[in-house]
Amino acid sequence: MNQEFADQQNFQKLSYEYIRGLVEGEGCFTFYPGFRKTDGRKSKLPAFVIAMHERDLDLLILIKNTLQLRNKIYFRNPPTKDGHKKGRTVVLVVREFDQLKDIIIPLFYKKLKGNKGKQFMEWLERIGNDPDVSNRFKSLYRLYKWGMYDTHPKFTKKFKD
Repeated sequence: MNQEFADQQNFQKLSYEYIRGLVEGEGCFTFYPGFRKTDGRKSKLPAFVIAMHERDLDLLILIKNTLQLRNKIYFRNPPTKDGHKKGRTVVLVVREFDQLKDIIIPLFYKKLKGNKGKQFMEWLERIGNDPDVSNRFKSLYRLYKWGMYDTHPKFTKKFKD
């Protein structure tokens, strides 16, 4: 449906375990292209993305509201190269430093299983080791390496369970 639905359902929250389960199948930890003002080179912005068929827009809105994310939900039209008509995709992309640090990393750190858990840890490592990731975002890697998400879980209070 739409934002009006979400406003009516603000009292409804999803469990963090439910969200993690959805991310196991529909989420991705990746990088988006950025731009460095100082030298004009391309940079990489760490990003969390969850995409679903447009019929699940209400669910994506509930995820956004439960996690208190400020991001906009985007609609993407599917490629039509194969001649089949497919529905649009709704996409939530989080690439803001504070939301990655305070919401996304604590929510998923050591709580995803299988391939998605491996992808998440590789993403954290790549944040720290890729020369095209800015120093500001590299501090996310340093927090992880210093054990902040392990030994000082209350340094960010949101979404620790």
